[in-house]
Amino acid sequence: MTGSTGDRDEPPLGARRAPGPWDRASGGANEAMLALFSAAQEAANTAAEEKRRLRRRLFWWRLGALALAVVLIVSVIASRDGGQREHIARVDVLGVILDDRARDDLLLNIADNDAAKALIVRIDSPGGTTVGGEAIFESLRKVSEKKPVVAVLGEVAASGGYIAALAADRIIARGNTITASIGVIFTAPNFSGALEKLGIEVVEVKSGAQKAEPSPYKPVDPAVLEADRALIDDSFDWFLGLVRDRRDLTDIQLAEVRDGRILTGRLALEEGLIDQLGGEADAIAWLRSERGVPDDLPVVDHAPLDPERGFLGQLVDDAFGSLALGGATTYLEPLTRPGPRLISQVR
Repeated sequence: MTGSTGDRDEPPLGARRAPGPWDRASGGANEAMLALFSAAQEAANTAAEEKRRLRRRLFWWRLGALALAVVLIVSVIASRDGGQREHIARVDVLGVILDDRARDDLLLNIADNDAAKALIVRIDSPGGTTVGGEAIFESLRKVSEKKPVVAVLGEVAASGGYIAALAADRIIARGNTITASIGVIFTAPNFSGALEKLGIEVVEVKSGAQKAEPSPYKPVDPAVLEADRALIDDSFDWFLGLVRDRRDLTDIQLAEVRDGRILTGRLALEEGLIDQLGGEADAIAWLRSERGVPDDLPVVDHAPLDPERGFLGQLVDDAFGSLALGGATTYLEPLTRPGPRLISQVR
């Protein structure tokens, strides 16, 4: 006998029930959530893969940059000392010449560097202090004691720049190079007339009559000028002695150029102040023909590190070049330093 539980018949045990409306709605929501989850998971996987790719790209970029930096550092350091290969060293003397320990140390290193078989000094300088000229002259002479040195004069190589050239075994200049200017000058401003008109008086208390003279605040004392003249004459005699000894000039020949005049390269050649008209190629030819320097040696630039810019800054400058303004500051900055100094410079 079949039992009954009312109007609705229950399906037999184990039989599948046909889905109702609520079942169909729930199933659609589940499918949507599953699709959404799958999409989110796929997006996450894609983002993770992109991150991995980016990290891989960054790794190779960083590795390449590091390798480039290493090559740059090695190449610049090698260019500074020429490495171990034989070469002709080249040093630039630019701007106002001052007492420069880094420059002088560089020249002494070149003198002791057996791989450097000769030195070309390119000079483009209007002059500088007498101490600066003396220092670079002595440093270049120490190089010349061990290997041949040729000075190649550029636009201007006058006064202190010419002192540097005198240290070389041979001096080569362009026909229109400005050179010579053999002389010493000391300048000091005087505002005493203007101060008097303005009614300004400056009071000085000092230990001796010659201390801090000439003073810009009062009329110049003839005794002060006499003392300064002795100082100028002493440095000038030293300068003339260098020209006489290094250029093998007679007193008559020296009298023609001792008045401080500037000369072109052509006129300097006539006066015996230089050896040849030309440029760096002529310097190399002379080193090969007269000093036996091998024909296949490369010319390698040597330059001192600038402590104010640091090692990294110097590398950047060497690799990519300095801004044009750097040349201007090279000329102007020494002139703004405080303190008196004798100037041997083209005017």
